[in-house]
Amino acid sequence: MTVSADRTGSGPPYAGWPDVSGSRIISPAAVLWLVAAGAVAATALAAISAPQPLRWNLPLLAHTSGLLAGYGVTVMVALMSRAPSLERGVGADRLARWHGMGGKAIFCLILIHGFAATATWATSQRTTLWAAATDVLRMPGLIAATTGTVIFLSVGIISARSVRRKLTYETWHFLHLMTYVAIALSFSHELAGPDLAGLPLVQVAWSLLYTFSFGLILRYRVLAPLTQLLRHRLRVDHVLDEGNGVVSIILRGRHLNELNAESGQFFRWRFLTSATWQSSHPFSLSAPPHDQFLRITVKAVGDGTRLIHSVRAGTRVLAQGPYGAMTKERRQGRGALLIGGGVGITPMRALFETLPVPGQDLTLLYRASSPEEVLFRDELEHIARHRGAQLIFLTGPAADPRNAITAQSLRTMIPDLAARDVYICASPRFSAAARAALTQAGLPRRQLHQEEFTF
Repeated sequence: MTVSADRTGSGPPYAGWPDVSGSRIISPAAVLWLVAAGAVAATALAAISAPQPLRWNLPLLAHTSGLLAGYGVTVMVALMSRAPSLERGVGADRLARWHGMGGKAIFCLILIHGFAATATWATSQRTTLWAAATDVLRMPGLIAATTGTVIFLSVGIISARSVRRKLTYETWHFLHLMTYVAIALSFSHELAGPDLAGLPLVQVAWSLLYTFSFGLILRYRVLAPLTQLLRHRLRVDHVLDEGNGVVSIILRGRHLNELNAESGQFFRWRFLTSATWQSSHPFSLSAPPHDQFLRITVKAVGDGTRLIHSVRAGTRVLAQGPYGAMTKERRQGRGALLIGGGVGITPMRALFETLPVPGQDLTLLYRASSPEEVLFRDELEHIARHRGAQLIFLTGPAADPRNAITAQSLRTMIPDLAARDVYICASPRFSAAARAALTQAGLPRRQLHQEEFTF
Protein backbone atom coordinates (compact mmCIF):
# COMPACT_ATOMS: atom_id res chain seq x y z
CA MET A 1 0.00 0.00 0.00
CA THR A 2 1.35 3.43 -0.87
CA VAL A 3 0.64 6.73 0.76
CA SER A 4 -0.76 8.02 -2.52
CA ALA A 5 -3.44 5.34 -2.44
CA ASP A 6 -4.46 6.38 1.08
CA ARG A 7 -4.99 10.00 0.11
CA THR A 8 -7.11 9.85 -2.96
CA GLY A 9 -10.29 8.30 -4.16
CA SER A 10 -9.74 9.10 -7.82
CA GLY A 11 -7.54 11.45 -9.76
CA PRO A 12 -4.23 12.91 -8.65
CA PRO A 13 -3.99 13.76 -4.94
CA TYR A 14 -4.36 17.43 -4.15
CA ALA A 15 -5.39 18.40 -7.67
CA GLY A 16 -7.04 21.80 -7.60
CA TRP A 17 -5.92 22.70 -4.09
CA PRO A 18 -5.54 26.48 -3.63
CA ASP A 19 -2.11 28.06 -3.24
CA VAL A 20 -1.70 28.76 0.47
CA SER A 21 1.91 29.85 0.30
CA GLY A 22 1.30 33.57 0.08
CA SER A 23 3.74 34.60 2.79
CA ARG A 24 5.97 37.61 2.23
CA ILE A 25 9.41 36.90 0.89
CA ILE A 26 12.61 38.93 0.59
CA SER A 27 14.60 38.50 -2.59
CA PRO A 28 18.34 37.72 -2.48
CA ALA A 29 19.10 41.08 -4.13
CA ALA A 30 17.12 42.97 -1.48
CA VAL A 31 18.94 41.15 1.31
CA LEU A 32 22.34 41.96 -0.19
CA TRP A 33 21.41 45.63 -0.61
CA LEU A 34 20.30 45.83 3.02
CA VAL A 35 23.50 44.17 4.23
CA ALA A 36 25.63 46.47 2.09
CA ALA A 37 23.79 49.57 3.34
CA GLY A 38 24.46 48.54 6.94
CA ALA A 39 28.14 47.95 6.18
CA VAL A 40 28.40 51.43 4.66
CA ALA A 41 26.75 52.91 7.75
CA ALA A 42 29.19 51.08 10.08
CA THR A 43 32.15 52.28 8.01
CA ALA A 44 30.81 55.84 8.05
CA LEU A 45 30.48 55.68 11.85
CA ALA A 46 34.15 54.77 12.13
CA ALA A 47 35.10 57.62 9.80
CA ILE A 48 32.96 60.17 11.66
CA SER A 49 34.51 59.21 15.00
CA ALA A 50 38.06 59.44 13.66
CA PRO A 51 40.22 62.59 14.01
CA GLN A 52 39.93 65.03 11.15
CA PRO A 53 41.28 65.43 8.55
CA LEU A 54 40.58 61.77 7.87
CA ARG A 55 43.67 59.63 7.31
CA TRP A 56 43.84 55.89 6.68
CA ASN A 57 46.07 54.58 9.46
CA LEU A 58 46.20 51.87 12.12
CA PRO A 59 43.67 53.52 14.48
CA LEU A 60 41.14 53.95 11.68
CA LEU A 61 41.75 50.35 10.56
CA ALA A 62 41.12 49.16 14.13
CA HIS A 63 37.88 51.13 14.45
CA THR A 64 36.55 50.19 11.00
CA SER A 65 37.31 46.47 11.31
CA GLY A 66 35.84 46.34 14.83
CA LEU A 67 32.58 48.03 13.83
CA LEU A 68 32.23 45.93 10.70
CA ALA A 69 32.84 42.74 12.72
CA GLY A 70 30.22 43.75 15.28
CA TYR A 71 27.73 44.62 12.57
CA GLY A 72 28.52 41.43 10.65
CA VAL A 73 27.67 39.33 13.69
CA THR A 74 24.11 40.67 13.68
CA VAL A 75 23.81 39.89 9.97
CA MET A 76 25.02 36.32 10.44
CA VAL A 77 22.58 35.77 13.29
CA ALA A 78 19.68 37.16 11.24
CA LEU A 79 20.57 35.04 8.19
CA MET A 80 20.38 31.84 10.25
CA SER A 81 17.27 32.83 12.22
CA ARG A 82 15.08 30.68 9.93
CA ALA A 83 12.72 33.57 9.35
CA PRO A 84 10.23 32.36 6.70
CA SER A 85 10.63 35.48 4.56
CA LEU A 86 14.35 34.73 4.24
CA GLU A 87 14.06 30.96 3.91
CA ARG A 88 11.46 31.21 1.16
CA GLY A 89 12.95 34.19 -0.65
CA VAL A 90 16.64 33.33 -0.51
CA GLY A 91 16.69 29.59 0.15
CA ALA A 92 18.21 27.63 3.00
CA ASP A 93 21.29 26.48 1.09
CA ARG A 94 22.14 29.98 -0.14
CA LEU A 95 21.67 31.40 3.35
CA ALA A 96 24.01 28.74 4.69
CA ARG A 97 26.64 29.62 2.06
CA TRP A 98 26.34 33.32 2.87
CA HIS A 99 26.61 32.49 6.56
CA GLY A 100 29.76 30.47 5.94
CA MET A 101 31.42 33.19 3.85
CA GLY A 102 30.33 35.89 6.27
CA GLY A 103 31.67 33.93 9.22
CA LYS A 104 35.13 33.76 7.61
CA ALA A 105 35.02 37.48 6.87
CA ILE A 106 34.03 38.32 10.46
CA PHE A 107 36.79 36.13 11.84
CA CYS A 108 39.35 37.97 9.69
CA LEU A 109 37.94 41.34 10.77
CA ILE A 110 38.22 40.36 14.44
CA LEU A 111 41.88 39.39 14.00
CA ILE A 112 42.60 42.61 12.09
CA HIS A 113 40.84 44.64 14.78
CA GLY A 114 42.80 42.98 17.57
CA PHE A 115 46.17 43.39 15.89
CA ALA A 116 45.52 46.97 14.74
CA ALA A 117 44.25 48.06 18.15
CA THR A 118 47.23 46.49 19.92
CA ALA A 119 49.70 47.99 17.44
CA THR A 120 48.08 51.41 17.83
CA TRP A 121 48.46 51.23 21.61
CA ALA A 122 52.07 50.05 21.29
CA THR A 123 52.86 52.99 19.00
CA SER A 124 51.16 55.57 21.22
CA GLN A 125 52.81 54.24 24.39
CA ARG A 126 56.15 53.48 22.70
CA THR A 127 56.21 49.94 23.99
CA THR A 128 56.40 46.43 22.57
CA LEU A 129 53.44 44.57 21.11
CA TRP A 130 53.53 42.06 23.96
CA ALA A 131 53.48 44.79 26.60
CA ALA A 132 50.75 46.60 24.69
CA ALA A 133 48.65 43.41 24.55
CA THR A 134 49.01 43.05 28.33
CA ASP A 135 47.92 46.66 28.84
CA VAL A 136 44.96 46.29 26.47
CA LEU A 137 43.69 43.21 28.30
CA ARG A 138 43.45 45.27 31.50
CA MET A 139 40.94 47.61 29.87
CA PRO A 140 37.22 47.20 30.73
CA GLY A 141 35.56 44.30 28.92
CA LEU A 142 38.68 43.21 27.07
CA ILE A 143 39.21 39.89 28.88
CA ALA A 144 35.63 38.87 28.08
CA ALA A 145 36.04 40.06 24.47
CA THR A 146 39.28 38.11 24.13
CA THR A 147 37.57 35.00 25.47
CA GLY A 148 34.88 35.54 22.87
CA THR A 149 37.55 35.81 20.18
CA VAL A 150 39.05 32.49 21.28
CA ILE A 151 35.60 30.89 21.03
CA PHE A 152 35.14 32.39 17.55
CA LEU A 153 38.52 30.90 16.59
CA SER A 154 37.51 27.47 17.91
CA VAL A 155 34.20 27.54 16.04
CA GLY A 156 36.02 28.62 12.88
CA ILE A 157 38.38 25.66 13.18
CA ILE A 158 35.60 23.09 13.63
CA SER A 159 33.72 24.67 10.72
CA ALA A 160 36.59 23.96 8.34
CA ARG A 161 35.48 21.23 5.95
CA SER A 162 38.37 18.89 6.77
CA VAL A 163 37.52 19.02 10.49
CA ARG A 164 33.75 19.08 10.09
CA ARG A 165 33.76 15.79 8.19
CA LYS A 166 35.17 14.03 11.26
CA LEU A 167 32.40 15.25 13.56
CA THR A 168 28.87 14.01 13.93
CA TYR A 169 26.15 16.52 13.13
CA GLU A 170 25.11 16.54 16.79
CA THR A 171 28.63 17.38 18.02
CA TRP A 172 29.15 20.06 15.38
CA HIS A 173 25.78 21.65 16.13
CA PHE A 174 26.43 21.78 19.89
CA LEU A 175 29.86 23.35 19.46
CA HIS A 176 28.49 25.84 16.93
CA LEU A 177 26.03 27.10 19.54
CA MET A 178 29.01 28.42 21.51
CA THR A 179 29.06 31.29 19.00
CA TYR A 180 26.20 32.87 20.94
CA VAL A 181 28.36 32.82 24.08
CA ALA A 182 31.16 34.52 22.16
CA ILE A 183 28.80 37.24 20.95
CA ALA A 184 27.52 37.87 24.47
CA LEU A 185 31.07 38.13 25.84
CA SER A 186 32.04 40.67 23.18
CA PHE A 187 28.98 42.91 23.36
CA SER A 188 30.04 44.99 26.38
CA HIS A 189 33.37 45.76 24.71
CA GLU A 190 31.53 47.05 21.64
CA LEU A 191 29.40 49.47 23.68
CA ALA A 192 32.44 50.67 25.64
CA GLY A 193 34.60 51.13 22.54
CA PRO A 194 35.64 54.65 21.46
CA ASP A 195 33.25 54.63 18.49
CA LEU A 196 30.15 54.15 20.67
CA ALA A 197 31.15 55.40 24.11
CA GLY A 198 29.69 58.79 24.89
CA LEU A 199 27.14 58.52 22.09
CA PRO A 200 23.96 57.31 23.84
CA LEU A 201 21.76 57.44 20.74
CA VAL A 202 24.28 55.40 18.74
CA GLN A 203 24.61 52.94 21.63
CA VAL A 204 20.83 52.52 21.74
CA ALA A 205 20.68 51.98 17.95
CA TRP A 206 23.51 49.42 18.16
CA SER A 207 21.77 47.62 21.01
CA LEU A 208 18.49 47.59 19.07
CA LEU A 209 20.27 46.05 16.10
CA TYR A 210 21.46 43.19 18.30
CA THR A 211 18.05 42.93 19.96
CA PHE A 212 16.36 42.63 16.56
CA SER A 213 18.68 39.90 15.24
CA PHE A 214 18.49 37.85 18.43
CA GLY A 215 14.76 38.49 18.56
CA LEU A 216 14.51 36.72 15.20
CA ILE A 217 16.37 33.76 16.67
CA LEU A 218 14.05 33.65 19.69
CA ARG A 219 10.95 34.05 17.53
CA TYR A 220 11.68 31.50 14.82
CA ARG A 221 14.08 29.00 16.37
CA VAL A 222 12.61 28.74 19.86
CA LEU A 223 9.05 30.04 20.15
CA ALA A 224 7.78 28.99 16.70
CA PRO A 225 8.69 25.29 17.11
CA LEU A 226 7.17 25.19 20.59
CA THR A 227 4.01 26.87 19.32
CA GLN A 228 3.79 24.38 16.47
CA LEU A 229 4.29 21.50 18.88
CA LEU A 230 1.36 22.61 21.00
CA ARG A 231 -0.85 23.61 18.07
CA HIS A 232 -0.31 20.72 15.69
CA ARG A 233 0.58 17.89 18.10
CA LEU A 234 2.56 15.96 15.53
CA ARG A 235 3.16 12.31 16.35
CA VAL A 236 4.62 9.36 14.52
CA ASP A 237 1.71 7.37 13.12
CA HIS A 238 3.71 4.51 11.64
CA VAL A 239 7.06 3.70 10.06
CA LEU A 240 7.37 1.94 6.69
CA ASP A 241 10.51 -0.01 5.79
CA GLU A 242 11.43 0.97 2.23
CA GLY A 243 14.45 -1.38 2.14
CA ASN A 244 18.18 -0.71 1.74
CA GLY A 245 18.41 1.25 5.00
CA VAL A 246 15.55 3.61 4.17
CA VAL A 247 12.30 4.15 6.04
CA SER A 248 9.31 6.40 5.49
CA ILE A 249 7.76 7.99 8.57
CA ILE A 250 4.11 8.99 8.51
CA LEU A 251 3.26 11.79 10.96
CA ARG A 252 -0.24 12.79 11.93
CA GLY A 253 -1.38 15.95 13.62
CA ARG A 254 -3.99 18.68 13.80
CA HIS A 255 -4.56 21.74 11.63
CA LEU A 256 -1.65 20.82 9.37
CA ASN A 257 -3.06 22.97 6.57
CA GLU A 258 -2.07 26.00 8.68
CA LEU A 259 1.59 25.11 8.13
CA ASN A 260 1.20 26.25 4.51
CA ALA A 261 3.75 23.62 3.48
CA GLU A 262 4.40 22.93 -0.19
CA SER A 263 5.92 20.14 -2.24
CA GLY A 264 9.67 20.65 -2.48
CA GLN A 265 9.98 22.09 1.02
CA PHE A 266 11.54 20.60 4.13
CA PHE A 267 11.21 20.78 7.90
CA ARG A 268 13.77 20.34 10.64
CA TRP A 269 12.49 17.40 12.64
CA ARG A 270 13.21 16.67 16.30
CA PHE A 271 11.88 13.33 17.52
CA LEU A 272 11.19 13.62 21.23
CA THR A 273 12.67 10.40 22.57
CA SER A 274 15.48 10.01 25.08
CA ALA A 275 17.89 9.09 22.28
CA THR A 276 16.92 11.63 19.61
CA TRP A 277 15.59 14.81 21.27
CA GLN A 278 18.97 16.57 21.39
CA SER A 279 19.19 17.36 17.68
CA SER A 280 17.01 18.18 14.70
CA HIS A 281 17.53 16.99 11.14
CA PRO A 282 16.40 18.54 7.83
CA PHE A 283 14.24 16.16 5.80
CA SER A 284 12.13 17.06 2.79
CA LEU A 285 8.51 16.02 2.48
CA SER A 286 8.46 12.87 0.35
CA ALA A 287 4.75 13.27 -0.47
CA PRO A 288 2.60 16.36 -0.94
CA PRO A 289 1.43 17.78 2.41
CA HIS A 290 -2.01 16.77 3.63
CA ASP A 291 -4.24 18.45 6.20
CA GLN A 292 -4.02 15.36 8.43
CA PHE A 293 -0.57 13.89 7.88
CA LEU A 294 2.91 14.41 6.47
CA ARG A 295 5.46 11.94 5.17
CA ILE A 296 9.24 12.04 5.27
CA THR A 297 11.75 9.45 4.11
CA VAL A 298 15.01 8.90 5.95
CA LYS A 299 18.13 6.99 4.94
CA ALA A 300 20.46 5.75 7.68
CA VAL A 301 23.74 7.54 6.93
CA GLY A 302 24.97 8.21 10.46
CA ASP A 303 24.27 7.61 14.14
CA GLY A 304 21.53 10.25 14.28
CA THR A 305 19.54 8.95 11.32
CA ARG A 306 19.94 5.34 12.47
CA LEU A 307 18.35 6.27 15.78
CA ILE A 308 15.46 7.90 13.93
CA HIS A 309 14.76 4.56 12.25
CA SER A 310 13.89 3.13 15.65
CA VAL A 311 11.22 5.67 16.63
CA ARG A 312 7.87 4.15 17.48
CA ALA A 313 4.30 5.03 16.78
CA GLY A 314 3.08 7.72 19.16
CA THR A 315 6.43 9.50 19.44
CA ARG A 316 5.88 13.26 19.62
CA VAL A 317 7.68 15.32 17.02
CA LEU A 318 8.79 18.95 17.11
CA ALA A 319 8.87 20.27 13.54
CA GLN A 320 10.43 23.57 12.50
CA GLY A 321 9.29 24.85 9.15
CA PRO A 322 8.35 24.66 6.43
CA TYR A 323 11.56 25.92 4.85
CA GLY A 324 12.98 26.02 1.38
CA ALA A 325 12.47 27.85 -1.86
CA MET A 326 12.52 24.86 -4.22
CA THR A 327 8.80 25.15 -4.94
CA LYS A 328 6.49 25.79 -7.87
CA GLU A 329 6.90 29.57 -7.40
CA ARG A 330 10.48 29.29 -8.72
CA ARG A 331 9.36 28.31 -12.20
CA GLN A 332 10.56 30.48 -15.06
CA GLY A 333 10.13 28.23 -18.12
CA ARG A 334 7.31 26.37 -19.81
CA GLY A 335 8.07 22.84 -18.63
CA ALA A 336 10.06 21.16 -15.87
CA LEU A 337 12.77 18.54 -15.47
CA LEU A 338 13.13 17.00 -12.01
CA ILE A 339 16.44 15.28 -11.27
CA GLY A 340 16.68 13.08 -8.18
CA GLY A 341 19.58 10.93 -7.04
CA GLY A 342 19.28 8.24 -4.36
CA VAL A 343 17.24 9.39 -1.38
CA GLY A 344 17.26 12.85 -2.97
CA ILE A 345 14.18 11.65 -4.82
CA THR A 346 12.05 12.67 -1.83
CA PRO A 347 11.27 16.32 -2.73
CA MET A 348 11.23 15.40 -6.43
CA ARG A 349 8.57 12.77 -5.83
CA ALA A 350 6.32 15.37 -4.15
CA LEU A 351 6.92 17.90 -6.93
CA PHE A 352 6.32 15.25 -9.61
CA GLU A 353 2.83 14.78 -8.24
CA THR A 354 1.84 18.42 -7.82
CA LEU A 355 3.92 20.70 -10.03
CA PRO A 356 1.42 22.63 -12.21
CA VAL A 357 3.01 21.63 -15.53
CA PRO A 358 1.24 19.80 -18.39
CA GLY A 359 2.21 16.15 -18.40
CA GLN A 360 3.94 16.26 -21.78
CA ASP A 361 6.23 19.01 -20.44
CA LEU A 362 7.13 17.24 -17.20
CA THR A 363 10.03 14.79 -16.84
CA LEU A 364 11.46 13.05 -13.78
CA LEU A 365 15.01 11.70 -14.12
CA TYR A 366 15.89 9.34 -11.27
CA ARG A 367 19.45 8.07 -10.73
CA ALA A 368 20.03 5.07 -8.44
CA SER A 369 22.98 2.74 -7.93
CA SER A 370 20.86 -0.35 -8.55
CA PRO A 371 17.22 -1.21 -9.37
CA GLU A 372 16.78 -2.37 -5.76
CA GLU A 373 17.61 1.11 -4.47
CA VAL A 374 14.87 2.85 -6.45
CA LEU A 375 12.38 4.35 -3.98
CA PHE A 376 8.66 4.82 -4.65
CA ARG A 377 8.79 3.03 -8.02
CA ASP A 378 5.09 2.12 -7.94
CA GLU A 379 4.08 5.62 -6.86
CA LEU A 380 6.22 7.28 -9.51
CA GLU A 381 4.91 5.04 -12.28
CA HIS A 382 1.34 5.67 -11.15
CA ILE A 383 1.87 9.46 -11.20
CA ALA A 384 3.57 9.29 -14.60
CA ARG A 385 0.68 7.32 -16.09
CA HIS A 386 -1.97 9.55 -14.58
CA ARG A 387 -0.31 12.81 -15.61
CA GLY A 388 1.05 11.62 -18.93
CA ALA A 389 4.53 12.64 -17.76
CA GLN A 390 7.91 11.17 -18.68
CA LEU A 391 9.71 9.01 -16.12
CA ILE A 392 13.34 8.02 -16.73
CA PHE A 393 15.30 5.62 -14.50
CA LEU A 394 19.10 5.54 -14.69
CA THR A 395 20.22 2.56 -12.62
CA GLY A 396 23.52 0.79 -12.31
CA PRO A 397 27.20 1.74 -12.01
CA ALA A 398 28.09 5.38 -12.57
CA ALA A 399 30.86 4.24 -14.93
CA ASP A 400 28.29 2.77 -17.31
CA PRO A 401 28.06 5.13 -20.33
CA ARG A 402 24.30 4.64 -20.38
CA ASN A 403 24.13 6.40 -16.99
CA ALA A 404 26.28 9.37 -17.96
CA ILE A 405 24.74 12.81 -17.48
CA THR A 406 26.13 14.95 -20.29
CA ALA A 407 24.87 17.88 -22.30
CA GLN A 408 24.30 15.57 -25.27
CA SER A 409 22.42 12.93 -23.28
CA LEU A 410 20.20 15.57 -21.70
CA ARG A 411 19.39 17.15 -25.07
CA THR A 412 18.55 13.70 -26.43
CA MET A 413 16.20 12.90 -23.53
CA ILE A 414 14.67 16.39 -23.30
CA PRO A 415 14.93 18.22 -26.64
CA ASP A 416 13.30 21.39 -25.22
CA LEU A 417 15.57 21.46 -22.17
CA ALA A 418 16.44 25.16 -22.48
CA ALA A 419 12.76 26.08 -22.12
CA ARG A 420 12.32 24.13 -18.88
CA ASP A 421 12.97 24.69 -15.20
CA VAL A 422 15.25 22.10 -13.62
CA TYR A 423 15.00 21.03 -9.98
CA ILE A 424 17.85 18.95 -8.52
CA CYS A 425 18.22 17.01 -5.28
CA ALA A 426 21.07 14.50 -5.20
CA SER A 427 24.51 13.82 -3.79
CA PRO A 428 27.06 16.64 -4.15
CA ARG A 429 29.02 14.71 -6.77
CA PHE A 430 26.02 13.86 -8.93
CA SER A 431 24.58 17.34 -8.49
CA ALA A 432 27.83 18.93 -9.66
CA ALA A 433 27.92 16.71 -12.75
CA ALA A 434 24.29 17.49 -13.54
CA ARG A 435 24.80 21.24 -13.12
CA ALA A 436 27.82 21.20 -15.41
CA ALA A 437 25.94 19.23 -18.08
CA LEU A 438 22.91 21.52 -17.84
CA THR A 439 25.08 24.61 -18.24
CA GLN A 440 26.80 23.12 -21.28
CA ALA A 441 23.39 22.25 -22.69
CA GLY A 442 22.41 25.92 -22.59
CA LEU A 443 20.08 25.98 -19.60
CA PRO A 444 19.80 29.56 -18.21
CA ARG A 445 21.08 29.77 -14.64
CA ARG A 446 17.84 31.34 -13.40
CA GLN A 447 15.97 28.18 -14.40
CA LEU A 448 18.08 25.87 -12.19
CA HIS A 449 16.78 25.30 -8.66
CA GLN A 450 18.60 23.35 -5.98
CA GLU A 451 19.02 23.20 -2.21
CA GLU A 452 21.60 21.17 -0.32
CA PHE A 453 21.47 20.34 3.38
CA THR A 454 25.07 19.46 4.17
CA PHE A 455 26.41 20.86 7.48
